[in-house]
Amino acid sequence: MKIAFTTSDGVHINTHFGGSEQIDVYEISNDGYHFVEALLFDYEIKEENNEGKLAPKIEVLADCTIIYVLAIGGSAAARLIKKGVTPVKARSEEDEISQVLNKLVKTLKGNPPPWLRKALQQKPTNFADEVENEATV
Repeated sequence: MKIAFTTSDGVHINTHFGGSEQIDVYEISNDGYHFVEALLFDYEIKEENNEGKLAPKIEVLADCTIIYVLAIGGSAAARLIKKGVTPVKARSEEDEISQVLNKLVKTLKGNPPPWLRKALQQKPTNFADEVENEATV
């Protein structure tokens, strides 16, 4: 499963979702994790409160299960959840991506808490799956 992090330095979860210019994506499993890609977004300061800039971020995150953020607005959180991506707030901007990933791997090997089980189960099916499901009804 893919996990994303808003970051300014590739180490800490230290940026607000809407204003984040970098989102790092990792693939995680019971066996560990590896870096997939850094999604880069270039925004001018005048665009800081523009809802329209959220759409490209939300689209590219559609295949992620969870995104860790320092902060996120209600509208962005709702739009992510609708796409099947669970936003999780970091405790502070000092939270390190590697620590969260190591903890998630350990949790996946054991008994994940209810919020994580729900996040793992809520990924929407793709269009072809939905058409196939409708055909069998």
